[in-house]
Amino acid sequence: MFTAALFLAPALVVLAIFVLYPIVSAGYISLTAWNGFDPTKEFIGVGNYLRLSQDPEFWNSLFVTVLYATGVCVLSVVTGLAVALLLDAPLRGRGLYRGIYFLPAVTSSVAAAIVWRYMLDPSGFVNALLAQIGIDGPDWLQDRWLALGALTLLTVWKNIGFNAVLYLTAMQALPHGIYEAAQLDGASARQRLRFLTIPLLSPMTFFVVVQALITSFQAFDLVYVLTEGGPRGGTDVLGMFMYRTAFRLGDFGYGTAIAFVTLLLVLGVTLVQWRVSGSGKDTR
Repeated sequence: MFTAALFLAPALVVLAIFVLYPIVSAGYISLTAWNGFDPTKEFIGVGNYLRLSQDPEFWNSLFVTVLYATGVCVLSVVTGLAVALLLDAPLRGRGLYRGIYFLPAVTSSVAAAIVWRYMLDPSGFVNALLAQIGIDGPDWLQDRWLALGALTLLTVWKNIGFNAVLYLTAMQALPHGIYEAAQLDGASARQRLRFLTIPLLSPMTFFVVVQALITSFQAFDLVYVLTEGGPRGGTDVLGMFMYRTAFRLGDFGYGTAIAFVTLLLVLGVTLVQWRVSGSGKDTR
């Protein structure tokens, strides 16, 4: 026991300094009225949280974030699995295709958002393509629902290679004997996918969903560059709301309270998903 504690001590010290202390410190700040500069912080208890419950901007941001996270989670699972199935097929140049699909994951978020912003401009590439088939393209980033959809697709595209690699790794670790037995019993490729591959990949699906959920609730850079939370709050996710409150309006206490509520929401949804997916059950 002493030996284990001795080996764990350096990691625990780093964890305490760079993770636990900032969380505790931020928790205290969320209970104060502080502008980020004054040496003293006025303690107001749960005042910031009560203010949140009555703030229409917060409820709009929460609604937008839930819609955004739902879309990202669903599309991340579908596209990640679909691309993994394609990349697992016996294709020539399979390694090249894997590298191409992974390129968005290593592309700068700011650069990707700038390119998408130009593509979705009224005179941009997307509307030019639509014009070729006789469709008058809309102003994508000036309609709240179209802008939210564009943001969702950008996020999914940005992470599609990462999700595909996760699924591909899990698929290659599946026992081949089960597939051989199912094929001998007359199961079609569609039946093997539905009744074997998808259920066996459920632990990886849970991980992909959690990753997408965390990415959605922490979203800031893509939103800031693509829409800055507009139009009319249509893409004003919690990350943008927190940034604007803390760094533009100078209300760090209230901004930190938003961050803590976001943390609790992510933890709560993850625990629910963990229980529903059966990942928390004892399989012994």
